[in-house]
Amino acid sequence: MKTGKSNDNMIYDVIIYGASSFTGKLITEYFYINYPNSENFSWAIAGRNPEKLKATLNEIIEKNSHVISRKINLITADSNDISALNKLTCQTKVILTTVGPYAKYGSKLVQSCVSNGTDYCDLAGETQWIRKMIDMHQEEAEKNGSRIVHSCGFDSIPSDLGVFFMQREALKRFQQPLKKISLFVKAMKGGASGGTVASILNVIIEGGKNRDTAKIVAHPYSLNPRDEMTGPDKYDQRSSKYNETINAWTAPFIMAAINTRIVRRTNALLNYRYGKDFSYSESVISGKKISGSLKAKFLTLTIGLFYILSSISFTRKCFIEKLLPKPGQGPNAHQRKTGFFKLLLIGKTKDNQQLTIEVCGDRDPGYGSTSKMLSETAICLACDEVETKGGVWTPASALSEKLISRLQTKAGVTFKIL
Repeated sequence: MKTGKSNDNMIYDVIIYGASSFTGKLITEYFYINYPNSENFSWAIAGRNPEKLKATLNEIIEKNSHVISRKINLITADSNDISALNKLTCQTKVILTTVGPYAKYGSKLVQSCVSNGTDYCDLAGETQWIRKMIDMHQEEAEKNGSRIVHSCGFDSIPSDLGVFFMQREALKRFQQPLKKISLFVKAMKGGASGGTVASILNVIIEGGKNRDTAKIVAHPYSLNPRDEMTGPDKYDQRSSKYNETINAWTAPFIMAAINTRIVRRTNALLNYRYGKDFSYSESVISGKKISGSLKAKFLTLTIGLFYILSSISFTRKCFIEKLLPKPGQGPNAHQRKTGFFKLLLIGKTKDNQQLTIEVCGDRDPGYGSTSKMLSETAICLACDEVETKGGVWTPASALSEKLISRLQTKAGVTFKIL
């Protein structure tokens, strides 16, 4: 077990905050089946509404009647009540939270964790909010030993740990890092995530209201340390492009806006293990020949229209918010189980030595795989011998090999050299 903070009030290894949300229920069920409360590992669930927490727990227990039932405690705490949050975060080594959009509901919880030296992980994909948390809490987190780890779901664990895994292998094979890595979404199946949609909409709304926020979201190195926000990358792919490396057409990947920033922050936090001239990009493979070109153009147009319509209040409320899933809505059990993702990462060294890997998940990316990835991140923070000190981290810079091992053995996420 990790030797973390210790005080008389601490009872749990992990508390799942937002357990009655769509993703929170999946995570609670994952813990219930795979990590029963015991003398060696203890966890609880928390949220704003005690009745919803009780209903969630009863539903999970009834659904999994084959599992030996053990007592699971419920804790009530509102995301705006700092006093209640302090009582919550003092009781555990790690807070796992699914309560987003985080820019609306997450700031006080991070503040409480940092103040009390509690580790923390989330699913945040909101660049402007993560930047704010870094600026507000980096110094105090270092002092108090609180490890804050953002973006621990589909955005951005496969990207971040995929690049880390790849660079580790490159250093072994070539004795040098890969100067450039391109991630391609090869295949993906799963319903849209209401929580992800809400987070993206919140980023667009905040960017539209504040020019400085818009600049942070657009800046390719916006999550790097303040005095290190430079590098070779200028912007994410914005149009359809033919990629000669894979001989196929590609389109912009909507999650690149957060994933690329997380990967670049990892590089900076690891003292530029990938090199100061490291370049990273993400896109979606749309196919070959004319059909691939047309599909790439269609995907590009769709993303462009989504951003335009979402930035206008009338069209956002009348069309986007009505047509797309809301927080708490997502794919059904069958869709989650049959969903998957396959990511192709291709990298080259300065002298053109090439390495290719594939990162795959065995459930739909937005919920099935995400819930397992966040769960294992929290357990890794709570239970594994990780030497990372306090601060605002990324998954790869904080947990690296330990988390890769957990994801491969427990969460159905594989990292394979091709």
